[in-house]
Amino acid sequence: MQAALNSISGIKAELNFISGTLSLELKDPSLEEVALKTVLKLEPQVQIISAEQEPQEDDQPLRSRQILKKITLSGLFFIAGLLFDYYFFPGARLSGVNSIGFWIVFLPYIVAYVISGQDVLESALSGIKRYDFFSEHFLMSIATLGAFFIGEFPEAVAVMLFFKVGEYIEDRAVGHSRRSIKSLLKIRADYANLWRDGKTIQVRPEEVSPGELILVKPGERLPLDGVVLEGESWVDTSALTGESVPRRIKQGDTVLSGMINKNSVIIVKVTRAFEQSTVSRILELVERAAAQKAPTERFITRFSRIYTPVVVSFAVAMAVMPPLLFHQQTYSEWIYRSLVFLVISCPCALVLSIPVGFFGGIGASARRGVLFKGANYLEAFRKVHTMVFDKTGTLTEGVFKVVDIKPFNGFSPEELLRFAALAEAHSNHPIAKSILDAYQGSIDEGSIQSYEEIASHGVRVVAEGREIVAGSDRILHLGEQEIEHETCVTEGTVVHVAVDRRYAGYIVLSDVIREDVESTLDTLRKEGIRRIVMLTGDDTVAARQVAKRLKIEEFYAELLPEEKIEIVKRLKEEMDHRTHKIAFVGDGINDAPVLMASDIGIAMGGLGSDAAIESADVVLMKDRLSALIDALYVSRKTRKIVYENIGMVFLIKGLFLLLGASGMATMWEALFADVGVAVLAVLNSTRVLH
Repeated sequence: MQAALNSISGIKAELNFISGTLSLELKDPSLEEVALKTVLKLEPQVQIISAEQEPQEDDQPLRSRQILKKITLSGLFFIAGLLFDYYFFPGARLSGVNSIGFWIVFLPYIVAYVISGQDVLESALSGIKRYDFFSEHFLMSIATLGAFFIGEFPEAVAVMLFFKVGEYIEDRAVGHSRRSIKSLLKIRADYANLWRDGKTIQVRPEEVSPGELILVKPGERLPLDGVVLEGESWVDTSALTGESVPRRIKQGDTVLSGMINKNSVIIVKVTRAFEQSTVSRILELVERAAAQKAPTERFITRFSRIYTPVVVSFAVAMAVMPPLLFHQQTYSEWIYRSLVFLVISCPCALVLSIPVGFFGGIGASARRGVLFKGANYLEAFRKVHTMVFDKTGTLTEGVFKVVDIKPFNGFSPEELLRFAALAEAHSNHPIAKSILDAYQGSIDEGSIQSYEEIASHGVRVVAEGREIVAGSDRILHLGEQEIEHETCVTEGTVVHVAVDRRYAGYIVLSDVIREDVESTLDTLRKEGIRRIVMLTGDDTVAARQVAKRLKIEEFYAELLPEEKIEIVKRLKEEMDHRTHKIAFVGDGINDAPVLMASDIGIAMGGLGSDAAIESADVVLMKDRLSALIDALYVSRKTRKIVYENIGMVFLIKGLFLLLGASGMATMWEALFADVGVAVLAVLNSTRVLH
């Protein structure tokens, strides 16, 4: 369906293997009828819904039960046929259609065949109508009907019956993988308690607008993002981050949809509409992940389009050529061999098991708190050779503390801190917040006449009629006249302050390195990450201090945002892009351009950040760097399992194709080579979930 729709100009179709849906985008409304006709021609039983409707829940258990009923009923008739064939009327099958014994043997077999093979035959017929002669169902139908034609009734029924058994096992295994991922998506609240005039009205989350108040009771899931207006409580964030430890929230704290309120009633002021909420973005991210195919998936899809016609052509030649060339050879023998060959050659094991492996990997990583935007990034992650880290907020906590105040030119420490607080009053930077926390006094924001933030330099304000600049050493060298100042080299982050172009002194702040960073970097090195680089807009002295403690030999400091991009691009040029990848790890807020410039952009702790979701290829839901180890582990395990499947399928099918062509394999062996291998490959793929 996807291929047929994408071949029509003005229609874009995208298959979602996880949700079992095919989404359409139409450039012209008149194309809707064309799209519907195309879909219904290919799959008459498909359910078509508009974007406004909720899709029906995929009832996999019911479907499995229906398959099981068919297997049981068909199996009973198959056993009856075997009893008549080999015990009550031995040899009747070969006595011809005029014999009563023949029909007594034939009827149980044909009933068993129709019950188990009805779906396959209908799909084959539908394929013939659209000139698709190389589908798995067409090959199965030709092989089994051919077996009936030459009198091999038991083998024909066995192929269809055990194909149905294989389908049942595959359906259960794929359903398990799909449910494992869908369980991650059960973080959406069904309702919101809208708080109006001291009363609550239960409404759908989509009906609540930003600015409105909602009441969240203990045990309820937060339906929307917002800020706590009243109350204190503990919240369970495990659905979002995988962290089992509850988090305390109080008035003024930000809360995200998907969290579960544990023990007290809270009133939350909604800050985002539902479609922009954290839950909505996570749902969209996970659901769309399967649409981004890995290179291995795309290769197998292309391979099967060539492989199937080739083996079918070979099977036809096998049935016709030997009896023509060698008169002692019989058509019945070589037709049987070609039918065995057709059953063995079905490519379903490859085509099914590989996407199951990749979306199982996406699910396994999401359960560990790592969201991959697609299978292509999951597969590429194992190739990461160079990992580039932003410093503040990634390697460090991003929580600064004032540790020293050094005034100059007659300014007192109190004056220096007050001017710095005035300068930073409108800034959201962690350093600014630390200075304001250290000041602890009140700031009259009405006294600030102008405010200018200079990227990677600092701020310039006019307040109380005086010009104040605060920032790195570079801000003192900005403009035509430099501000004379003492050279200070000290450990930590330094904020220089000048008042009316007169140097007032500097403030030293320290940043705390995250507790799991050292062990994570050591593990990454052991796991084959050859090059670790640190980038920061902070001054060189502070950067060197952090790099030395973390054993990072290569770092770049005092960088503007565009300079970070240039360094990442240069690092990419220095490596073989086919075998090595470069990943950038940042906080997803200030680093959006660099996240997009790298091969794999990784946003850390970015659930509340629009920039993280939009710009990154991978989002670490846990606010811990150690989640990178989990991502690397799942990526490598997924790749290993996918390659195991490819090797196993090619090896077994290749062996049995040779045995079938030489007459050493019957339909029973062909069954294992097709259905058995498909089941083994799918079951192997589900290992990644554990």
